[in-house]
Amino acid sequence: MVTKHINKVVLITGGAKRVGAAICRSLHADGFNLMIHYKSSIKEARSLQAELSLQRPNSVAIIQGDLLNIASLPNLISETISHFGRLDVLINNASTYYPTEIGEIDESKWQDLVGSNLKAPLFLSQAAAPELRKNLGCIVNITDMHVERPKKGYIVYSVAKAGLVTLTKSLAHELSPEVRVNAVAPGPVQWPENNPQFDEVYRQRVINQTLLKRVGEAEDVAKAVKFLVTDAPFITGHVLAVDGGRSLNL
Repeated sequence: MVTKHINKVVLITGGAKRVGAAICRSLHADGFNLMIHYKSSIKEARSLQAELSLQRPNSVAIIQGDLLNIASLPNLISETISHFGRLDVLINNASTYYPTEIGEIDESKWQDLVGSNLKAPLFLSQAAAPELRKNLGCIVNITDMHVERPKKGYIVYSVAKAGLVTLTKSLAHELSPEVRVNAVAPGPVQWPENNPQFDEVYRQRVINQTLLKRVGEAEDVAKAVKFLVTDAPFITGHVLAVDGGRSLNL
């Protein structure tokens, strides 16, 4: 077992399934202890906790929270520190994703999409900053390859993720030199759940636009996150695309 990161602690939002779970498995295998946040996926969170705890007892805790409740966000940080004694890495992974056509946008959709994709990462990072500075830690935000070429029909989501890129670069300034802040911008690595737009015809078109002519895996994003956390001591304010080259071919 890799031991160089034993006792270092990661808090990851939306870590119970899909890309979040892949990130958890990758960092846990490298020796990190995990606080896995979830909103409603308690079954998946408990299952992942049990799976990883079999490999290394007392190395994983889970915590429920609504990221739209800004007043509760400092509690995610304080509970992590209370449980493990420290916090070294914050991964803002949780995201809401659905279309918002012009004429159908209302304030509730704005609050939901901007709240989960931009507002919560800001306020979590602010709450975590003192502990991350003390431990010379880092933040990794999960954004999207579409921030430079917004996806039609997803205006609010696109605005929120573009804001997250700017937040990444701003936090890199604000928290330097103690804390590194970077982002990963995934492309087609996992198809969205319960979105009828992503039928077989659409999926094949996406694959054809990807230079590598295939869809990536959640583990591809996890490897990029692990690199930024563990092997990139002189990188900050950077957005790492993990999209098979699709952003070059739109």
